[in-house]
Amino acid sequence: MIEMQNVYKKYPNGIIATNDLNIQIKQGEFVYVVGPSGAGKSTFIKMIYREEKATQGNIMVNGINLSKLKNSRIPYFRRQIGVVFQDFKLLPTLTVFENVAFAMEVIEEQPKQIKQRVMEVLNLVGLKHKARMLPTELSGGEQQRVSIARSIVNTPKVVIADEPTGNLDPETSWEIMNILEEINTRGTTVVMATHNREIVNTIRHRVIAIEGGRIVRDEQRGDYGYES
Repeated sequence: MIEMQNVYKKYPNGIIATNDLNIQIKQGEFVYVVGPSGAGKSTFIKMIYREEKATQGNIMVNGINLSKLKNSRIPYFRRQIGVVFQDFKLLPTLTVFENVAFAMEVIEEQPKQIKQRVMEVLNLVGLKHKARMLPTELSGGEQQRVSIARSIVNTPKVVIADEPTGNLDPETSWEIMNILEEINTRGTTVVMATHNREIVNTIRHRVIAIEGGRIVRDEQRGDYGYES
């Protein structure tokens, strides 16, 4: 599903964010990406959905070589990827239903299909009853659930979650994790950058640890591995 070969990323200011990354993530895996602040986790995540482009090396996602992907094709590539952000990135003037439906309208799906699928994913995240509300009328956890619904409405092969519980209280964080677990059990690959040691140590999955732009640990059913 995702493969990086000798991936190197250097920013214009001279900072080397990733250095010789080599990794394979298979279809259906759930992978945590951990490491200290500034280690290169966000760059790692952003390169998977081509928010950032590798300076050197190849990144393959679902058979597409991102190093050779033209900028004009990036929006089409992203239709295969669901992205969940720490700060939700919902459109404030649209209702819950409209925020999720927007992702399907972009690909010109039929209105009947949009309504059916949007209500389906809102039911999955437990927000079917709040479809007509605006984001400002929701709690942080509910907004993140809308964000997840939006990310999966087009049935992506992979969901990228960048600190999805970073702004949430512990109880709400577990609710979000339960939803991501459910999505994963249905066959979707999940790659999640996180600082939440309790979640990583409790819900065991593969752990990729990044320090100084390099992968220093890659363990099946690993633990968080850093002091609080």
